[in-house]
Amino acid sequence: MFLDQRLAVVVPCYNEQELIRRVIETMPDNVDRIFVVDDNSTDNTANVVQEYLDKAPKRIVLIRHAENQGVGGAIASGYKAALAERFDVTVVMAGDAQMDPAELPAIVGPVARGECDYTKGNRLFSGEAWDMIPRVRYLGNAMLSLLTKIASGYWHVADSQSGYTAIGLKALEIIDWDQMYKRYGQPNDLLVRLNIHDCRVRDVPIRPIYGIGEKSGIRPLRMIPHLALLLNRLFWYRMVQKYVIRDFHPLLFFYLAASVLFPAGLLFGIYLFLLRLFSVPIAGTSAMFAAFLTITGLQFLLFAMLFDQEQNKHLR
Repeated sequence: MFLDQRLAVVVPCYNEQELIRRVIETMPDNVDRIFVVDDNSTDNTANVVQEYLDKAPKRIVLIRHAENQGVGGAIASGYKAALAERFDVTVVMAGDAQMDPAELPAIVGPVARGECDYTKGNRLFSGEAWDMIPRVRYLGNAMLSLLTKIASGYWHVADSQSGYTAIGLKALEIIDWDQMYKRYGQPNDLLVRLNIHDCRVRDVPIRPIYGIGEKSGIRPLRMIPHLALLLNRLFWYRMVQKYVIRDFHPLLFFYLAASVLFPAGLLFGIYLFLLRLFSVPIAGTSAMFAAFLTITGLQFLLFAMLFDQEQNKHLR
């Protein structure tokens, strides 16, 4: 237990036979239950976990997927198991040992004390992050974090892709885990759903851990366009759910106007530029109209972001 709160840890893993031992053996003693979710690994991960399960059958639970569902699907299975046993706080720690157990109190503390509903580790806060995280992953993470701020409404969350998290029982109950995105975009999807329900989310600085033998199948340059499309869909989902169905706020109209005017002005301006460069002179009124559309659309966009930030500033 932690601060008189029953504590569970979900460990999603796929082909982690080399590092899952380290995760289990370094798990703090105040963790009441460890839900290891084997996402249909093709290596010896499940058998390794079974060895520990035989030694501590009451503390360790092995959940095995018959088909690979992705990290989001593995986390959802662990969350549902923790919810079934009504744990007060549930933490996610990956099976590749990239999450320091010594930082567990910092992650769990704000949720256990009732200060927020969900905490998220922030690896980018540390000055060491630029030197420790591979450059492509760092830049990709920073870009996705910016897009996630807009999509989720949590403008203070800086490391959207971090998987070191803690969630309270109340928030665990209100999310439909069967509808959760099952692949790499799960953290982004969850933040959007938490915001719709006005859950308080807090960033917790943590130390990035790399170079311990972990293997990542993530290709940032390939994932960013895919996740950008996902975040666009999640953004409009949040707009409708939060500012139309559950309540009303005119910022939705600002975003709608910006989504029409800014791209139209930008594309029209590019067209006029190319026309002038390769063909004939253009009328001054056409150039002014393109500038008007672009500037007006940008103003609408900035006002919408400001309104959204103000509307969600209490969810820290």
